[in-house]
Amino acid sequence: MYEDLCLYIDGKFIKGDARFEQDVFNPATNEVIGKLPHATREDLDFALTSAQRAFESWRRTSPLEKSKVLRRVGELARERANDIGRNMTLDEGKPLAESVGEIVFCAEHAEWHAEEARRIYGRVIPPRVDGVRQLVLREPIGVVAAFSPWNFPFNQAIRKIAAAIGSGCTIVIKGPEDAPSAVVALARLFHDAGLPPGCLNVVWGVPAEVSQYLIKSPIVRKISFTGSVAVGKQLAALAGSLMKRCTMELGGHAPVIVFDDADVDRAADMLAPYKFRNAGQVCISPTRFYVQEQAYERFVARFLDKVAKIKVGPGLEPDTKMGPLAHRRRVPAVTGFVEDAQERGAKVLAGGGALQLPGNFFAPTVVADLPDDSRLMKEEPFGPVAGMVRFRAVEEVLARANSLPYGLAAYAFTTSTRNATTIANGLEAGMVAINHLGMALAETPFGGVKESGYGSEGGAETFDGYLVTKFVTQQ
Repeated sequence: MYEDLCLYIDGKFIKGDARFEQDVFNPATNEVIGKLPHATREDLDFALTSAQRAFESWRRTSPLEKSKVLRRVGELARERANDIGRNMTLDEGKPLAESVGEIVFCAEHAEWHAEEARRIYGRVIPPRVDGVRQLVLREPIGVVAAFSPWNFPFNQAIRKIAAAIGSGCTIVIKGPEDAPSAVVALARLFHDAGLPPGCLNVVWGVPAEVSQYLIKSPIVRKISFTGSVAVGKQLAALAGSLMKRCTMELGGHAPVIVFDDADVDRAADMLAPYKFRNAGQVCISPTRFYVQEQAYERFVARFLDKVAKIKVGPGLEPDTKMGPLAHRRRVPAVTGFVEDAQERGAKVLAGGGALQLPGNFFAPTVVADLPDDSRLMKEEPFGPVAGMVRFRAVEEVLARANSLPYGLAAYAFTTSTRNATTIANGLEAGMVAINHLGMALAETPFGGVKESGYGSEGGAETFDGYLVTKFVTQQ
């Protein structure tokens, strides 16, 4: 059985009744699997006022109690991972192992925030004058409006919810209407973990309408958004006009730099499955592959060998390694990148088009000898397409890697300490992984620079966007 979809406001699960209900599709078959109720204007007001009322008490709740709730959410997530993961595969499309793995992995986010919530400290500043006391306090900012995407529906939502709840804020979150089951499941986890009514509210609707209404509300003090650069800019501009704090985790177009001195086989073996997980619909997916001349042929051959073994199919089939694209519209969008590359003289070494299956399936694709002005080297494809190009010197590849307005993730493979240091210092990215793929852990900050956004989720920085600093001086 698929998730029973609903709104969650003030501790109540609210069904469709007379509300408009949106069809939810299985991208592996394009069959309708559920009906998602959209929030009315009255529902949004109810969510906002409930969050405001709950904030007045939750902000003063003991950190031990907040920690207890978050820790219980982590326990319940592990217990229910198989059921939540199956529903995620049904509406988002990724293989079942990836879906279940996402839930289990994200239990750590609840647990990490449970611990860090107990360590939100202020400080005492020594006074210049005897008898004066100077304190710095860290206080929750207030009601949060959050917007999470469809590609990692559980992961992206729980990061925002856990940070808000752990800091003492309350939250109204609009999840992805195309893949809603994971966010409804999160509401059930927090509800069953004992979170007081109003602290978490889940709403659905037309994205532009809901986001504008929530951001414009005087109740909302903080916005957290994960999604495209174009939409992020619009929401940031609206929030900026109202002087509201934002965390923006936007798109990327991650470069991969493979040097001649790298362990080439190991690099290819790691990068091929990583590139095509979730059908390449990953904001930190390695996309632009810059391979030094002497390593190029060996790396590409090894990479292609791994790609040839990727089984594409419905996510619930046990041998599937890559599922469908999440939306029907993504198939022609990804096709456009390949066609543009071919028109510019690039060679398709693997895949190259849609598969003749009922759903939104696209072959794992590798394109070589791309000019730097091709769409695939300039725009984020957000699909299962990897572009391979050669480079000569480190200065050259740094300039090419940094030439785009994006700066979320970047990867490099080398056995040279000098190269590693040069790359770590020179890449314009919020996250750089060298010789492995260690990103997005609960204890590490996740965020970008340039048009990839600002602010971090996770790590010691996780609560920064949800807290205000108050200075108190007293004589």
